Amino acid sequence: MLGGPSMSAVRRGPVDDLMSRQRVKRGTVRRIVPYARPYRWHIVTLLVATVISACIAAASPLFLKLIIDDGVLPRHLGVVVWLSLGLAGLALVDAGSGFVQGWASGWIGEGLVCELRTEVFAHVQEQPLAFFTRTQTGKLISRLNADVIGARQAVTSLLSQAVSTILTLVLVLAAMFYLSWQITVAALVMIPLFLIPARLIGRRIQRITRAMMEQDAEMSSMMTERFNVSGAMLAKLYGRAPEERDLFANKAARVRDVAAKGVVWGRLLPIIVTILTSFTTALVYGLGGGLAINGTLQLGTLVAMVALLMRLYGPVNQLSNLQSSAMVALVSFDRVFEVLDLKPHITERPGARPLTVPADRTGSEAGLLDIEFEDVSFRYPSPGQVSLASLSSAAKPEPARTDDNTPTLTGVSFLAPAGKLTALVGPSGAGKTTITHLVPRLYDPTSGAVRIDGHDLRDLTLASVRENIGVVTQDAHLFNETVRANLLYGRPDADEDELVEACRAALIWDTIEALPEGLDTVVGDRGYRFSGGEKQRITLARLLLKAPPIVVLDEATAHLDSESEAAIQRALKTALAGRTSLVIAHRLSTIREADQILVIEAGRISERGTHEKLLAAGGLYADLYHSQFARQAEDIEVNGGPVLDGSPT
Repeated sequence: MLGGPSMSAVRRGPVDDLMSRQRVKRGTVRRIVPYARPYRWHIVTLLVATVISACIAAASPLFLKLIIDDGVLPRHLGVVVWLSLGLAGLALVDAGSGFVQGWASGWIGEGLVCELRTEVFAHVQEQPLAFFTRTQTGKLISRLNADVIGARQAVTSLLSQAVSTILTLVLVLAAMFYLSWQITVAALVMIPLFLIPARLIGRRIQRITRAMMEQDAEMSSMMTERFNVSGAMLAKLYGRAPEERDLFANKAARVRDVAAKGVVWGRLLPIIVTILTSFTTALVYGLGGGLAINGTLQLGTLVAMVALLMRLYGPVNQLSNLQSSAMVALVSFDRVFEVLDLKPHITERPGARPLTVPADRTGSEAGLLDIEFEDVSFRYPSPGQVSLASLSSAAKPEPARTDDNTPTLTGVSFLAPAGKLTALVGPSGAGKTTITHLVPRLYDPTSGAVRIDGHDLRDLTLASVRENIGVVTQDAHLFNETVRANLLYGRPDADEDELVEACRAALIWDTIEALPEGLDTVVGDRGYRFSGGEKQRITLARLLLKAPPIVVLDEATAHLDSESEAAIQRALKTALAGRTSLVIAHRLSTIREADQILVIEAGRISERGTHEKLLAAGGLYADLYHSQFARQAEDIEVNGGPVLDGSPT
């Protein structure tokens, strides 16, 4: 069964094991410092509170010694009362320091999470379109959620825990040496027995943690794909619910298996520490009891030593766990930095200048820009150039392909004149969409140049290029927000009248006005509360609101009913009027009105000209016309079908 659980398990297992064995990169700790610097005063507060807490932890057993030796045994009630009150006061101060630690670590941790998430989000947005075609959304979301939260631990709890552990260890040892050097030396002999298992188990936990993150990201990715409207509909229409359940159960089981290993190894260290602590406590009671019987050691001192011993092995235990926790946190930071280190494939050159329309242009050239392709060749970048193996569906690096050097485009040259309509036609896979992707610089040509108004796109700022270009794709995508928010995405400063005017021009205002909440209606996931034609007209309204001098359009109307198609064709007439237009044409009416037609075949321009000239030439265009467009012409002649201007041609 294609894509079944067993196939997935066999294919993914070795790769995931390899991913989990990757080690934290050098320099990761050094890269964390800049993120903590803005919270330096919070960190100072956290450390001061931690120091106070550590001092109290070492001082409390000494109060026990004094209570027993100087109060209970000599029967001095006043000493017992005052020392007990002092012990209670220390408990209150310790509680206050704990509250301050929580306040400071909360601000540090949440601030760090916010900053990291924002930086990763902004960096991901700078990635080229190819990054998103190679990346599984669920895995990417996992980096912004689970990994960023894991990274927070390195700067908050681990920081205070490290300071508290080391300081407590030093103070407790000093107090123990002061009370009895013999017992202290015996206790210190046991410490290596704590540290060796911690180091070995910590390495294992690090590998398990990375594997668990990878498996959890796989499961999240599947949920992201299946829980949107399109994925849910596909599963229902094909009746794949049982297979989907089995596939998800397989992924969930792999998360379970790795998590179970993590629980086992995580519990193993405390068990070992508990056993060693029990042995050491027995040693101290035996040695200390003998010294107390001989009169070498006071009873209160023995009680204080046992209490200090608990405070000694507590930090030693924490020190053992600290290494494992630090490794886990560093894995999270490493995975976040892995995304931040991915350099955008499309960048601005130093000194890039904005694209502007010269102010001295008048008449028909006012506010218009032309598009020029000069000997453009293009091949899509390899996966390793635009994405990460750990984010891709393959879950492993794909080597650069050296056996297939066939470019998508080869030697494409043309001029789309300012204010004119240029139509792209050709068979599927010929390279039409690739040409439209190069105009707003979603990709850069492998060779040659794409120019707007004579300027190479690579010499212009990305913001100015995209500000002057409006694109409507075949997939009319809407965010799950209100109609108003989706329209304002085209021009955030537009007022109410401009919104209504754009909707009227796109022939969608009557539909929006009839809704109970009008422009404030939430469109649903990917706009599924609207029909395909309505979504297309909303995106056209967004384009009209932006009012760019250049329009790039994949004219998709074949899947719509006649009424929606007619409305969109009339809206297109408004959208393209007076603008430089590059359109992948699906309708004969658009082709007939084009000022020039470019016939794309196998990544090249095989023919160019007007409809009449190309039809007379008897080449590929004529073949396409007779196989695809002739029936549209018959429909127009017989039934008066929809055309660009809304009237039969």
